[in-house]
Amino acid sequence: MEPCGACLRAQRREGLGGEQEQEQEQRHFGEGNAEPHRALDLVQWTRHMEAVKRQLLEQAQGQLVELLDRAMREAVQSYPTPDRLLSSAPSDSKSKSREPPLGKRKVFIIRKSLLDELMEVQHFRTIYHMFVAGLCVFIISTLAIDFIDEGRLLLEFDLLIFSFGQLPLALVTWVPMFLSTLLVPYQALWLWARPQTGGSWALGVALGCVLLAAHASLLCVLPVHMVLKHELQPASRCVLVFEQVRLLMKSYSFLRETVPGTLRVRGGEGVLAPSFSSYLYFLFCPTLIFRETYPRTSSIRWNYVAKNFAQALCCVLYACFILSRLCVPVFANMSREPFSTRALVLSFLHATLPGIFMLLLIFFAFLHCWLNAFAEMLRFGDRMFYRDWWNSTSFSNYYRTWNVVVHDWLYSYVYQDTLWLLGGRARGAVMMGVFLVSAVVHEYIFCFVLGFFYPVMLMLFLVFGGLLNFTMNDHHTGPAWNVLMWTLLFLGQGIQVSLYCQEWYARRHCLLPQAQTTFWDLVTPRSWSCHP
Repeated sequence: MEPCGACLRAQRREGLGGEQEQEQEQRHFGEGNAEPHRALDLVQWTRHMEAVKRQLLEQAQGQLVELLDRAMREAVQSYPTPDRLLSSAPSDSKSKSREPPLGKRKVFIIRKSLLDELMEVQHFRTIYHMFVAGLCVFIISTLAIDFIDEGRLLLEFDLLIFSFGQLPLALVTWVPMFLSTLLVPYQALWLWARPQTGGSWALGVALGCVLLAAHASLLCVLPVHMVLKHELQPASRCVLVFEQVRLLMKSYSFLRETVPGTLRVRGGEGVLAPSFSSYLYFLFCPTLIFRETYPRTSSIRWNYVAKNFAQALCCVLYACFILSRLCVPVFANMSREPFSTRALVLSFLHATLPGIFMLLLIFFAFLHCWLNAFAEMLRFGDRMFYRDWWNSTSFSNYYRTWNVVVHDWLYSYVYQDTLWLLGGRARGAVMMGVFLVSAVVHEYIFCFVLGFFYPVMLMLFLVFGGLLNFTMNDHHTGPAWNVLMWTLLFLGQGIQVSLYCQEWYARRHCLLPQAQTTFWDLVTPRSWSCHP
């Protein structure tokens, strides 16, 4: 028979001394107390490993998405699309000289806007909620001030009503501008592509050139004439000048992408002219690069469209509150006071906060909300209207990523075509030429909207922006360079807001006699010398 458990324990106690038994019991109780600590350490270690695993999976997923996007772009570039050259004849030096090399062509793929992707992260949504809370604070402060001063709770939108004055007249002016863009470029292309020979084809080419000259004159002259004759207000002028520039750029892109194909048709090669429906779609879709087809989404999310239009309207209200609460009280009477360097510097610093707010509101309202709303209504798949410009450590990267829509147009039709004309030489001079074109257009927009010539944007964009583009280039990385870029953006926006506000009120407080008004009086900043 095997010994029972009690007998074995008794024999063991007899074989052990008293002190050894006590030490064994103490060790037993000590190990029992250490078990909860080991369990706690095991839980913490498990959580740490889970966090490491999650981080590794996120990094692997980001790299995989980047590789897939790169592979898709390369596949699309290598695939023969309808707008490429379709010719069965062997290429020779003569055929290569008919059209400039396109270099890097814009490739459209289905992708969401970056902010839409970031909005899926709770931390970034909290930043968005902070801006919404700021708008609520502006509304509450406006109601409180009106109630304390005038004893009534009513929001007044005097600045908004003033800014959009005579908006119906601006919309009526837009109609002939759009009809001219819709009919004339396509008709000119049709005249050039007609299968005629000899003098009849030359007559068609001449007639097409005349139509295009009339079209350009209409787009350039009609908005300016309506603004000067009827004295439209700033927001109504914005509608006309933005549409004027947009329609001119779209017309050029359509002709630039289709005329080489028309010339190849005249040379006996088989390239079909684009359909009118594709051109009509191009005039409304949010891109300035013409293609016969674009990647399309499967459906329209009307709630997404309504949300973006509502956010754009809220941004307009936000901008009005910023101007009325942070800018008007400071600059309305500044032109009545004697000029001093101290007041000028303080005005620059005071305007940095409203200036950067205005920059962010313009970006979010137009480049995100407005363009995404139209893209969704038209099922336009490529929503990359901007990149992560806020992470830029160089101004060269900032200029490339701030407005991808305009950058693609400048890169394709100004930079690349000019390089082709110069045989690939003088890249630095060509880049400065791109800056010059962009700076002149920006200054023209400011002059058109504000109603006076004050080349603040021209100097900041062309001189300082051009220098920073070459000095703060892509070789500089790190958080310090991003901080420096944001600091310069703050200061630049403060200078713009301050100087333009001073000139705006100076031209209203310091009126010149009509008999003494000269051309130099119109183009000389009045805030420099006129202090009643």
